[in-house]
Amino acid sequence: MKKKPKSNVKDIGDLITVTEAARLRGVSRAAMYELVQRGRLKSEKMFGRVLLYRSDVEAFEKEKPGPKAA
Repeated sequence: MKKKPKSNVKDIGDLITVTEAARLRGVSRAAMYELVQRGRLKSEKMFGRVLLYRSDVEAFEKEKPGPKAA
Protein backbone atom coordinates (compact mmCIF):
# COMPACT_ATOMS: atom_id res chain seq x y z
CA MET A 1 0.00 0.00 0.00
CA LYS A 2 1.40 3.38 -1.04
CA LYS A 3 1.61 6.20 1.45
CA LYS A 4 0.21 9.55 0.42
CA PRO A 5 2.80 12.31 0.53
CA LYS A 6 2.20 14.78 3.32
CA SER A 7 1.10 18.15 2.07
CA ASN A 8 1.74 21.42 3.83
CA VAL A 9 -0.77 23.19 1.60
CA LYS A 10 -2.98 25.49 3.67
CA ASP A 11 -5.86 25.70 1.20
CA ILE A 12 -5.56 24.35 -2.33
CA GLY A 13 -8.32 26.73 -3.46
CA ASP A 14 -6.09 29.67 -2.47
CA LEU A 15 -3.27 28.67 -4.86
CA ILE A 16 -2.64 30.68 -8.04
CA THR A 17 0.03 30.55 -10.72
CA VAL A 18 3.00 32.92 -10.77
CA THR A 19 1.51 34.55 -13.87
CA GLU A 20 -1.78 35.22 -12.07
CA ALA A 21 0.10 36.57 -9.04
CA ALA A 22 2.17 38.89 -11.23
CA ARG A 23 -0.98 40.23 -12.92
CA LEU A 24 -2.63 40.71 -9.55
CA ARG A 25 0.32 42.78 -8.27
CA GLY A 26 1.08 44.53 -11.56
CA VAL A 27 4.65 43.23 -11.72
CA SER A 28 6.61 40.78 -13.86
CA ARG A 29 6.76 37.04 -13.34
CA ALA A 30 10.49 37.44 -12.67
CA ALA A 31 9.69 39.81 -9.80
CA MET A 32 7.36 37.21 -8.28
CA TYR A 33 9.99 34.46 -8.60
CA GLU A 34 12.49 36.77 -6.90
CA LEU A 35 10.15 37.26 -3.95
CA VAL A 36 9.85 33.48 -3.65
CA GLN A 37 13.66 33.09 -3.86
CA ARG A 38 14.13 35.69 -1.10
CA GLY A 39 11.62 33.89 1.10
CA ARG A 40 9.19 36.82 1.07
CA LEU A 41 6.39 34.69 -0.41
CA LYS A 42 5.66 31.04 0.27
CA SER A 43 5.25 28.76 -2.72
CA GLU A 44 4.16 25.21 -3.39
CA LYS A 45 5.28 23.03 -6.25
CA MET A 46 2.40 20.99 -7.60
CA PHE A 47 1.75 19.38 -10.94
CA GLY A 48 5.17 20.58 -12.14
CA ARG A 49 4.26 24.23 -11.51
CA VAL A 50 5.15 26.78 -8.89
CA LEU A 51 2.01 28.05 -7.18
CA LEU A 52 1.57 30.93 -4.73
CA TYR A 53 -1.06 31.63 -2.12
CA ARG A 54 -3.45 34.33 -3.36
CA SER A 55 -4.03 35.58 0.20
CA ASP A 56 -0.25 36.00 0.74
CA VAL A 57 0.16 37.80 -2.59
CA GLU A 58 -2.72 40.16 -1.83
CA ALA A 59 -1.46 40.87 1.70
CA PHE A 60 2.18 41.32 0.64
CA GLU A 61 3.73 44.61 1.69
CA LYS A 62 6.87 45.90 0.02
CA GLU A 63 9.80 46.61 2.31
CA LYS A 64 10.45 50.27 2.84
CA PRO A 65 13.77 51.50 1.40
CA GLY A 66 16.61 52.43 3.70
CA PRO A 67 18.27 50.83 6.71
CA LYS A 68 16.44 47.93 8.30
CA ALA A 69 15.37 48.20 11.95
CA ALA A 70 17.22 45.86 14.29
